Amino acid sequence: MTSDQQDAPPHIEPDTKDWTWVLDERCPECGFAAPDVEPAAIGGTVRPLARRWVGALSRSDARERPAPSVWSVLEYGAHVRDVHVVFGTRLLSMLEHDDPLFEDWDQDAAALADRYDLQSPAVVATELLDAADALADAFDSVAGEVWDRPGRRSNGSAFTVRTLGLYYLHDVIHHLHDVGA
Repeated sequence: MTSDQQDAPPHIEPDTKDWTWVLDERCPECGFAAPDVEPAAIGGTVRPLARRWVGALSRSDARERPAPSVWSVLEYGAHVRDVHVVFGTRLLSMLEHDDPLFEDWDQDAAALADRYDLQSPAVVATELLDAADALADAFDSVAGEVWDRPGRRSNGSAFTVRTLGLYYLHDVIHHLHDVGA
């Protein structure tokens, strides 16, 4: 049986929460507090977090779900790899265009369509590290008034380069918390 013919993983309830509140409040689950983070530190913070993801993806149980309705470390890692890519695209759009509207990204549909559960943990780790480094470099290049450039999500959530970076950073940190890394 080829990997495309394997049964889909057990269903996970899609996350429909609007997490933009983490830009104003400390996350009670992972402890992230956006107001405490200097935007210029985003790149320098992301690089060591990516290395922690590599460590988590090296675990012997990285493919195992802790419960049928909870992603495995591998699935979370593939998601975070894609978060780096999606936010890299959004950042570039904000830097190159005035108030761009971001393309929709359904993270749950991506997990199923790309079969996160069947990917190689070693490959995901390498891709995650590369994508994190590229986005960290992009955030390192931001300075001055560029932090205030706007962009919007299709649901109407408005961001600046600053708040997009902090929102992104929360996602990476929160999912490390999810996998106990």
